[in-house]
Amino acid sequence: MRRFALGMMTSAALMAGLASQVQASSKDYSKSTKTDLVTKIMGNKSYQVYSSLKLEEVTKKVKTKTKEKKKYTVKKKVAVKKSKKGKTKYKTVKQVKYKWVTKTAYKNVKKKEWKFGKKLTASADFRYAHVQSKSYKVKGGKRYYYIYVDGRPVGYVNEKAFALSKANVVSQVSLVNNPSDSVGFNAEDAINYVTDQHGSLVDNDSVEISCKSAELNISDTGYVSSRKAGTAVLTFRYGKAKATSKLTVRGDAKEGISSADVTPVKTDLPEIKTWSASDGASLSSSSTITSKDAVSSSHKYWATDMSGNAKGADIETIFYHPAVLSAPGSSNLEAKVSSAVQGIDFYDNDLVTSNLDLGQADNREARGHMVYYNMRKVKKYNWQLIPSKMLSFNTWLSYIKNIKVSPYMKLGHGQSVGSTKKYVYVLANWNRSNNWSNSQELIRVKKSTMEIDKIWTFKVWNGSAKYPRIFLNADVIDDNTLLALFHNASKHRYEYWKISRSGDSFKAKEVGATGSDLIRTGSDPISNSAEVHPEVQGFVWDSAYDVYYIAFNDYLFKIGAGLDGGTEAGKLLNYYSFHTGREMEGLASYKGELYLNLNHPTETLKVDHITK
Repeated sequence: MRRFALGMMTSAALMAGLASQVQASSKDYSKSTKTDLVTKIMGNKSYQVYSSLKLEEVTKKVKTKTKEKKKYTVKKKVAVKKSKKGKTKYKTVKQVKYKWVTKTAYKNVKKKEWKFGKKLTASADFRYAHVQSKSYKVKGGKRYYYIYVDGRPVGYVNEKAFALSKANVVSQVSLVNNPSDSVGFNAEDAINYVTDQHGSLVDNDSVEISCKSAELNISDTGYVSSRKAGTAVLTFRYGKAKATSKLTVRGDAKEGISSADVTPVKTDLPEIKTWSASDGASLSSSSTITSKDAVSSSHKYWATDMSGNAKGADIETIFYHPAVLSAPGSSNLEAKVSSAVQGIDFYDNDLVTSNLDLGQADNREARGHMVYYNMRKVKKYNWQLIPSKMLSFNTWLSYIKNIKVSPYMKLGHGQSVGSTKKYVYVLANWNRSNNWSNSQELIRVKKSTMEIDKIWTFKVWNGSAKYPRIFLNADVIDDNTLLALFHNASKHRYEYWKISRSGDSFKAKEVGATGSDLIRTGSDPISNSAEVHPEVQGFVWDSAYDVYYIAFNDYLFKIGAGLDGGTEAGKLLNYYSFHTGREMEGLASYKGELYLNLNHPTETLKVDHITK
């Protein structure tokens, strides 16, 4: 979409703005002014949140003053005549006069006054929540918006609680020098949020983006090429909102070129089949749980391992996710925080998830939200009720303080998620890229705010751009290292790569390979189509046992990693079939504990009793 000097507005947004101006100029503010449902970004200042705001009729004694003309008489001597002796004679006469007198009185007068309801909490408690609104009232010339927080209707708050006319973008973007990148970097990826004068989230396409550089330029569609080295300052503007980001294309065009020279470990697997993508989707969506009994008890599934042991492992629910974290009617993707989780990761008691609306993971510019949960405060079942009013306000508020929702951001496929003590990482690759030679985008998010603070791109080629390695599944193991999985379909093997960062540069090394496709959905042993080789649904390294886990639908494969010398790299150690009838959507591991995620309903389960 082309950026113009004055930015762009959708017709719906323009009409909504005009309508709100007309309504705001009205003299009758007793009713709410309705707007489109919009996302509000909370600012740094805290204001009181009230349960209600009403213009009520009240009776008051009013002091009144009136002036009256009052008559009074005075006596006055008046000369009548002179006597014969020359003396003046007087007589007394009455004279009527008037004066104004002020009288004070009290009377009952009916008038309308704004009345706030109960004080609920301070707006600072919602600093990292997903806040929305679709109406406001005007009191004393100030707007008070009725807000929804993580899907629940809450109350009214002064619009000064929002970030008014603010732009928040990533301060630094570092791109790999990639002469074969046919797309470039989408400058919109650097946006955390931009707001209008009322604190409403502005669509990224409405933001004017300009590029100041001697070497680089931005295309009409908002992409910056990384085919040559250079630096640039990107400026983002909307109304009074403005922010800048420094972008660098690194100088070494050979960065990321490596060799896939590890000999794959052969496996003696029987033919393992699972359902196709279309069958799985139908099965998953039909298993949505809605009954009260189903959501107040844990699921538990036993797995059969490769030796035929019917109790080779089990999984049990530890947490049911909220059904949604956005208000009813959240039709656009920026406003909707879906419960469709694609990836998860644990660090200590921190759980992070990548949430994309259904079908969005296949989009080249797939975007969604990341959600952080403090699992120290999690109760297994009640969190499903967050969008409703079934929880008491105080209980609900205690949960909200332990959830953070990121701005709308690029997530790619959403299954390459990892985290450390301070950061969350997402390798935001497109799962329909067909292993192109373009750069791969690594996004770092600060846990404290759940906002993006740094973006890198890197490339991994086996010798040249003819043999790229695009990773749809990866696990971040520390702030400088990620492990990534690549399915080499043409050679029927899985490759394991270690990508290390030093400063802003990346190096890649193949650290293992398994000589098998592991699992199939079709019967054609030659075809390499997606229907024969199902997509990986999760990948993680368990550092305690030095093994990888790879998930396909409801199968879980255990592979030696060989990183710590405890296992043979690439060797199949076991596999497990859980018979859940639902696709796994993400794997996580922390200190020897293994977790996986299932959707419909969205729940995180702990894996136990895994046999060696």
